[in-house]
Amino acid sequence: MSLLTNVMDHSLDDGYAEAAERKAAAGVGGLPRTLRAKLGLAAGLVLAAVVVTVGAAQARISAPTLAKEREELINRIQKGSDEADAQQHRVDTLRDSVDAMQRQALRRHGGDKAELLALLAGSTQVTGRGVKLVIDDAKDAESGNGGGPRESNGFSDTGRVRDRDMQRVVNGLWQSGAEAISVNGQRLTSLSAIRAAGDAILVDNKPLVPPYTVLAVGDGQRLSTAFQDSVDGRYLHVLQENYGVRTRISVESEVTLPPAPSVIVRTAQPQTGATKADGADIGKGTS
Repeated sequence: MSLLTNVMDHSLDDGYAEAAERKAAAGVGGLPRTLRAKLGLAAGLVLAAVVVTVGAAQARISAPTLAKEREELINRIQKGSDEADAQQHRVDTLRDSVDAMQRQALRRHGGDKAELLALLAGSTQVTGRGVKLVIDDAKDAESGNGGGPRESNGFSDTGRVRDRDMQRVVNGLWQSGAEAISVNGQRLTSLSAIRAAGDAILVDNKPLVPPYTVLAVGDGQRLSTAFQDSVDGRYLHVLQENYGVRTRISVESEVTLPPAPSVIVRTAQPQTGATKADGADIGKGTS
């Protein structure tokens, strides 16, 4: 029993304890702890200095190359911008020339009705009394499918203004007596199309950004009253009440509409040498 008691009381040999005390007093590897810490710090500083020095040297070597590449990139951007500005100036000049030739053609063939024809064709600027109608999406409008009663072709009850909404507004203004209409500065003509691409509304393939400002030339107060009392005006009111679409209409003493860019009119020509039989065959077609 004395042997078991001695083992339990002295589980760690005295020699191990003495060796541990000597090692703690002398430090690992025979060096004091403070000296070992100082040597480690010095080695770290030396390594950091070497890294910084090498990085600075590499940066100094590559600096001229980077500066040259940056200068070349800036020159290319500047050159491209100058070429784009020149092309835009050329486009504007050609557009003005086309507009002038269109006006001359209208005067030559229209006589006293040239101004009226230019107005109807949308090839000239228009200024006069009218109305200003601003339409905007609902405050909490979101894109996506909701499966509501207005859902069609991927659209749903999101509070966003759709292309068909804009179509009804424009058609309602025409029917109410508008003589000329523009949407966000885009002049509408008999050849204009209002379509959609995703959630965006396109007028003649040009995307519009809300809010949508519709200007219409006509008898201001009468035009405003007639539109708001029309079916399309009530439809717009329903959008406001049920879907949160924001609308605002006002009578303006003067509105200015820009001309439509490069109105191109295409006409059909009879085919030379076509026989009656050919026409009959063409007319039958397939249905």
